[in-house]
Amino acid sequence: MSSNLNLQDWFGSIDIYLFDQLLKGSITPEMQVLDAGCGGGRNLVYFLRSGYNVHAVDQAGGAVAQVRALASTLAPHLPSSNFRVEPVERMSFADVSFDVVLSSAVLHFARDEQHWQSMVREMWRVLKPGGIFFARLASSIGIEEQIAVIENRRYHLPDGSDRFLVDEQMLLGTTRFLDAEWLEPLKTVVVQNMRSMSNWCVRKGHL
Repeated sequence: MSSNLNLQDWFGSIDIYLFDQLLKGSITPEMQVLDAGCGGGRNLVYFLRSGYNVHAVDQAGGAVAQVRALASTLAPHLPSSNFRVEPVERMSFADVSFDVVLSSAVLHFARDEQHWQSMVREMWRVLKPGGIFFARLASSIGIEEQIAVIENRRYHLPDGSDRFLVDEQMLLGTTRFLDAEWLEPLKTVVVQNMRSMSNWCVRKGHL
């Protein structure tokens, strides 16, 4: 790390649990990384600075423009075609293209369970056998008594937001359906009974 860069410069606003995977050596520079639902690229600063082959998608053109601008500064060798304006459930990348697929604060914006499943299947499609799927998403775990159902697994939360919420059984069942291996135990943080965020970190099985 350059002495001229502070932690914020080097890591940006990276998700703390994604940072934990870096510390554990689960994600290494030779891996191809996709941020599916990248937003403005808050989780990509370190990867871009460190020479990773980074790709990203978001359905918001403005978000992808921000990521392209970030990449042009931090990793100018990467082609702009790595960063695409498209929805997570309909990505144009080829099958089994990536060693790591990131989904940070994206899946809880699903419209309903069908939409949620379609996003998961698409991210799984582009992940290589043996690859890592890292998701951080809102759940009902620990706040079951504080949320109000709307419909189709969408709930109104005490923080005023409306979100698609998973529970432990849904994540366990989906992991079994995908024939995936848990890389980490399911972890959940309840934020003062206002919302609950879970980490779903699994490895895709080999063919």
